[in-house]
Amino acid sequence: MNAQKPLDNNAPWFVYIVQCRGGTYYTGITTDLERRIQEHNDTRKAARYTRSRRPVNLAYAEGHDSRSEASKREHQLKQLTVAQKRSLIQSHQNHQQP
Repeated sequence: MNAQKPLDNNAPWFVYIVQCRGGTYYTGITTDLERRIQEHNDTRKAARYTRSRRPVNLAYAEGHDSRSEASKREHQLKQLTVAQKRSLIQSHQNHQQP
C-alpha cells in the first residue's frame, strides 16, 4: 500500500472516504471535495450507495496529481476491510491534531 499522502488542497484529484449513516464507509474520487460531499448529501448526483445512507461526513481525504493515480489509490482503499479503513481514518485524524 502507498504511504499516506497529506491532503494537498492544490492537488487536482482527491481520494476520499465518507462515513455514512449507520457507520458504513463509501470511497470515491473527485476534483472538488466540498462540492462532492454536498452532492452526496443533497442531490440526485449522489452515488447510489450513499443516497439511502445520508447524511455522509468526510472522514478521510488525500490529494493526487492525476486521475489515474487517484483511481489506483481508490481501488486500494476499496479493498481494505472496515477495520483497516477505521485504522487509516484514525491515523489520519491523529496526524491532524496539533
